[in-house]
Amino acid sequence: MIKPDADSAPKLRQLGETFSRRRLGKRLLQSELVQRTGSALIGWALASIWRSNRDNGTSTDWDTMLDGEWPAIFALWHGQHLLVPYASPSDRKFTSLVSRSTDAEINARVLERAGIDVIRGSGGREASRADTGKGGVKALVAMRNALKRGVNVVMIADISKGQPRQAGEGIVTLAKISGRPIVPVALATSRRRVLEKSWDKTTINLPFGTRSVRLAPPIYVGSKANEQEMADARLKVTAELNRVTDEVMRAVEERT
Repeated sequence: MIKPDADSAPKLRQLGETFSRRRLGKRLLQSELVQRTGSALIGWALASIWRSNRDNGTSTDWDTMLDGEWPAIFALWHGQHLLVPYASPSDRKFTSLVSRSTDAEINARVLERAGIDVIRGSGGREASRADTGKGGVKALVAMRNALKRGVNVVMIADISKGQPRQAGEGIVTLAKISGRPIVPVALATSRRRVLEKSWDKTTINLPFGTRSVRLAPPIYVGSKANEQEMADARLKVTAELNRVTDEVMRAVEERT
């Protein structure tokens, strides 16, 4: 057995301590008390921020835009979605796809507190690579069934830790198998902080400003769409979601 030398021993101890702290942190995150308390505090904070920001008159009217188009698949970007649950019409039912990971459990509970049902799974990956163990295929089926029941689906369009602000195949696959349209949604507040070091440039909305919510026209994907048509649909979702995101940013900056 080879013993560590004097230089490597401290490094090994540091690695061991780091591993132990991470394991302890994970256990704490999994605890019911942390999950329940954390989701309650976050939910209260987000709802308060939403109420403290007044609409500046540039938001899209959901019922006018989507007359005859309900239910729909609402597409959001990672990191730009925190207040959207509070913007959705209260007289419509919504469900949202949330990862099965431990880290996402608090997010799921926050959504449920906001009146949004939750489907757990991994629907953003390409259909050909869907991992049934993580719920990829099951999640798509569950979302399709929800749409059949008249429940709207909220889905993050880009893939976690993938290329930000590029629509993945999951959302266009859902549109294809369900026959329901994709509606890009963006929300911005005049007071906000952007976490520049985060992969998706997460935006933290702040209270006591103005807000705007914009929807793009519905995007349909044919039930017999081929590979090229699916790729074109992804490009269209990407372009429209980026467009309305730019629009709301300008809207809150111009009318502050």
